[in-house]
Amino acid sequence: MPVQWFHWATLLLLAAALSYFFYPRIENFFVFFPDRRFDVTPEAFGLAYKDVEFMSRDGKKLHGWFFPGDKAHPVLLHFHGNAGNISHRLDLIKGLLRKDLQVFIIDYRGFGKSEGRPSEKGVYLDGLAAYDHLVDKEGIAPGNIVLHGHSLGAAVAVEVSLRRKVRSLILESAFTSTRDMAKTMPLFFIFSPLLPANYNNLEKATRLSVPVFIVHGDRDEIVPFSMGERLFAAAPGPKQFLRLEGAGHNDTYMVGGKQYLDALARFAAESAI
Repeated sequence: MPVQWFHWATLLLLAAALSYFFYPRIENFFVFFPDRRFDVTPEAFGLAYKDVEFMSRDGKKLHGWFFPGDKAHPVLLHFHGNAGNISHRLDLIKGLLRKDLQVFIIDYRGFGKSEGRPSEKGVYLDGLAAYDHLVDKEGIAPGNIVLHGHSLGAAVAVEVSLRRKVRSLILESAFTSTRDMAKTMPLFFIFSPLLPANYNNLEKATRLSVPVFIVHGDRDEIVPFSMGERLFAAAPGPKQFLRLEGAGHNDTYMVGGKQYLDALARFAAESAI
């Protein structure tokens, strides 16, 4: 019995060690799907913009597009999801600009023209660097910045909102944590109780101190609609929730159309610290 116990203890220690050293790399492999190549640029949409390079605190050169407008209008600092790059969001940006919003969209490290490799800590640093660029280089007042995060980008937006002063926060198609997401996947369901709750939006939501607007499609095939509801319940408020009927994970702005754009623009204009 003592020998058998020793074998089990050894295996558990080995499993723990492997999880500690290798799980972050495994998670990054399944979380991030960056694309370096731009499919299109703002010129193709007739959009006026500034091509922006800025530095993260850990020395990574990052890239984004700033679409300026009337200085009195809110700036939507947009954090996209875990795949592609900023060139794949120009349809959305065009719609937002029509609603008298300014927009700054950036690529995380490893995406598009941004240097480095993505990780949880890294994308948080990238979000903070984007915010700091708006304030320090573009002269945007903190109270005029609305953070807008889609899917993975919602985790970045939440983190930035807890560490910087902003006007308000929009979370779209957001998940509660990567551990909760693992529970929805057959490959990881069995191991999900052992996984760390990284990108823990649910816990962080309880600490939010700005107005929050949560948008979720009721046919989201990747992040369950119930996760959006749980995040809404956890946020202290003031808060709003928009259920987009018939919308999936990546087509919220297409399915939502005018309703979606009007709701975002109204929240951005009316919300305040």
